[in-house]
Amino acid sequence: MSKMPKLTHTPHVLVGVTGCIAAYKAAEVVRLLQKADCKVRVMMSAGGEKFIAPATFSGLTRYPVLDDLFGFPTTEIPHIDSAEWADLQLIVPCTANVVAKIANGLADDALTSTVLAATGPVAIAPAMNVYMWENPATQHNMKALQSRGFTIINPASGRLACGDVGAGKLADVQTIADAALQLLHTSDELNGVKILITAGPTHEAIDPVRYIANASSGKMGYALAQEAERRGAQVTLISGPVSLPAPYGVTVISVTSAQEMYEAAMKEWKDADVALCTAAVADFSPKHPADHKLKKGIDAPDTIELTENKDILASLAATKDDRIVVGFAAETTDLLEHAEEKLNRKHASLIVANDVSRGDSTFGSDTDRVSLIYPSHIEQLDTLPKTEVACHILDAVENLRAQN
Repeated sequence: MSKMPKLTHTPHVLVGVTGCIAAYKAAEVVRLLQKADCKVRVMMSAGGEKFIAPATFSGLTRYPVLDDLFGFPTTEIPHIDSAEWADLQLIVPCTANVVAKIANGLADDALTSTVLAATGPVAIAPAMNVYMWENPATQHNMKALQSRGFTIINPASGRLACGDVGAGKLADVQTIADAALQLLHTSDELNGVKILITAGPTHEAIDPVRYIANASSGKMGYALAQEAERRGAQVTLISGPVSLPAPYGVTVISVTSAQEMYEAAMKEWKDADVALCTAAVADFSPKHPADHKLKKGIDAPDTIELTENKDILASLAATKDDRIVVGFAAETTDLLEHAEEKLNRKHASLIVANDVSRGDSTFGSDTDRVSLIYPSHIEQLDTLPKTEVACHILDAVENLRAQN
């Protein structure tokens, strides 16, 4: 397949929908792509129209659905014109039958004809029964597509619509959208740069069922991981317990406690160029966690003795040399004063200060209003989606690297 050319226009994504019960999720993917400022059109197989009506997609995209090679309202050769229009074709969901057709160059309907005429990248998100997915014929076809440069967004494992359990479940819609956006992104400013990111909260055990934690959602760290991946970086994300899908193309190391995060971060830092410490790591943990559930009135203590956890940000910054270490300060009062003090005390390259007492910038929100605290100056940003905040932070990282 052709490589993505450098775009000089709003990205064009042609979404293909085939005959699978997960077809309704394609509408969610369309909306996610539109929210990312992509222009989206849709093509459908006859089977896909058995599960979701074309009117759904024409309503979302304000453009006719391509489901027939004849009588299309805007062109006499819709498969050619659509293929040339698309910067990326994304087939979601893609059935075993359509996988087989594409792998063997068949073009017996509007969708497969358009894929065969593709002039740019094609991504496929398969969805099917576990036994169909594991069948040697399907695996042979998937390998053939990969060898030709198709991007495969592998299915997840879980309970399938038919009741069977195993691989074959359509990947998370956000993962699919992220994969598409990664293919559309042409930036290489961080190509080959190894970035370590910590994200989310840590859970410090009191007993096997209770813990000390905070309300961090991990959204900022995950947004940074995805944006860094799009810029060509090799990203390792060390994540505390969150309810977010793994960013596409990112290596994720899951941890629970502050000690586990510290050990993972110090290990990965040996080979990293940049560290972004977004995690809201617990400052303290119970000194003697119980090995059983504590019972009120029986063996629950009146007080819990705490011990101070190791400081991940300060530990990384102490060995940074000419590398970049970015810390985050979540404050409720005196934001800039506390952030500047943290920058100096921990010897970070940059502190991202966030007033979490604000409704538009608190834990779990989709927006943030942050200030970038440098040793020499302060840059205050407006309230922005976390994805845009991630862009500003990585722009700052690129500038700091250029100065070193």
